[in-house]
Amino acid sequence: MRKIDVLGIGLGVFVAGGLIYVVLQVAGLDSLEAGIWSQLLLVGGLIGWVATYLFRAVSHNMTYDRQRQEYEEAYFQKRLDELSPEELAKIQAEIEKESK
Repeated sequence: MRKIDVLGIGLGVFVAGGLIYVVLQVAGLDSLEAGIWSQLLLVGGLIGWVATYLFRAVSHNMTYDRQRQEYEEAYFQKRLDELSPEELAKIQAEIEKESK
């Protein structure tokens, strides 16, 4: 994520908080209640976002983890493709012997 993206998201959250505040005031809440509810909604959204981030981090569903897994699979496939038929047969025989 670029710095400009972070600034844009921050500005968007700031503007969204202000819009929620104004909408709640127009809906009939006084400024104190509108401020409390707008803060509650923004904090709730932040907690929800952090929860999804933590879930992705714990379940290893982050971009880095996926890229690393794809790299490892491609690396081992390349190594497997480089093996001669004799080497491949030898490895398969070892695997079969270990599995018994």
